[in-house]
Amino acid sequence: AHLFDPMMAVYTSNIEPLPHQISAVYEDMLPRQPLRFVLADDPGAGKTIMAGLLIRELLMRADAKRILIVAPGALAEQWQDELFEKFATIFEMFSKEKQEQCASGNYFVEQDFLIARLDQISRSEEYQNLLKNTDWDLIIVDEAHKLSAHYYGQKVEKTKRFELGELLGSLTRHFLLLTATPHNGKEEDYQIWLSLLDGDRFYGKFREGAHKVDVTDIMRRMVKENLLKFDGTPLFPERIAHTVPYKLSDEETQLYKVVTVYVREEFNRAEKLENGKRAGTVGFALTILQRRLASSPEAIYQSLRRRGVRLESKLREMEVLQRGGQSNTILHYDLKEYDQEDFEDLEDADSNEAEATEDEILDATIEMHNKMTDNFSLSLTQIDLLNRYHNEFCNKNKWTSMPAPISISWLEKNYDLYL
Repeated sequence: AHLFDPMMAVYTSNIEPLPHQISAVYEDMLPRQPLRFVLADDPGAGKTIMAGLLIRELLMRADAKRILIVAPGALAEQWQDELFEKFATIFEMFSKEKQEQCASGNYFVEQDFLIARLDQISRSEEYQNLLKNTDWDLIIVDEAHKLSAHYYGQKVEKTKRFELGELLGSLTRHFLLLTATPHNGKEEDYQIWLSLLDGDRFYGKFREGAHKVDVTDIMRRMVKENLLKFDGTPLFPERIAHTVPYKLSDEETQLYKVVTVYVREEFNRAEKLENGKRAGTVGFALTILQRRLASSPEAIYQSLRRRGVRLESKLREMEVLQRGGQSNTILHYDLKEYDQEDFEDLEDADSNEAEATEDEILDATIEMHNKMTDNFSLSLTQIDLLNRYHNEFCNKNKWTSMPAPISISWLEKNYDLYL
């Protein structure tokens, strides 16, 4: 088919491709054998369409029989739907249930067209061992910047995702990474990431002049301003940014300063923890506080409201204990050790799941703070004081409507108890 029409995939797909999509597939990717490439166009350029065109063209040219797509969990079903609707290609979705029920004991072997969720595979040694017994013609990784590794001094800290990326690269002839943000601002981390495509070329820590920095042969990046329609007009309207100043009210300014001071002091305390991951968790919890404060009045309001519900449960528990009764709802929080990979997962989670996880981290960090200060349980008096403050605050509809003498004076004296 490709000998009759070199662009047969374009005319047999349910799409109307744009010039940059055609050039990406037929000029930048197909001529490369084998393909080891990063497609890093800006968001909105249609990287899924480009990948679909590549898949269909390789199939029509009999250059690929087994294809694996690895994508974040939130995008996996979207990939499956688009490949079917636009390219008439049916991909199965890897799952725990399908793996348990498959006759061969290895679902990766049974399926030639498969989509797998990034973290489901990266966090399971069992699934990775199954993958090691397979080979593929094409593997595509979406949101590939998540396959990150970092330098700490002279030591490379590889995330589970990065190690999965190394494994995937060893199992396939064509390896395509999709991302809109290939560079995180650190050149040494960028070079490690590129080693997924060419380990020999980008081996070792980056040193200016020691590594070749021209990556045009393994990467294509087009920004929105350069994307055009067939008639030469811009695909996206011109983006004009204006800085709109916003002046905080006196109450917001004072509270923001108080939280900032607290975050700075607690960050310093977190750095003294022997456990590096636990220190990182404390730092993340503190960042949550400041981010919610800066986000909007509604964000901090809802955060305090949810906190109040948990405090009321704690208050009831302590009242029962004080009367000598028994409680089945004792709240103790274990501070899990979160790493950078866990924090990045929150980007993929929906808003409710992300907020629940953040609240869990906050509660556990507060509990750990009490242990560190030899005050394992908050006293009934403290809880009652905090609960009354919370009700006073959360009954207000807007942040700025809170009476300044009550809120600021109380917080200046007791903010370490709350936070």
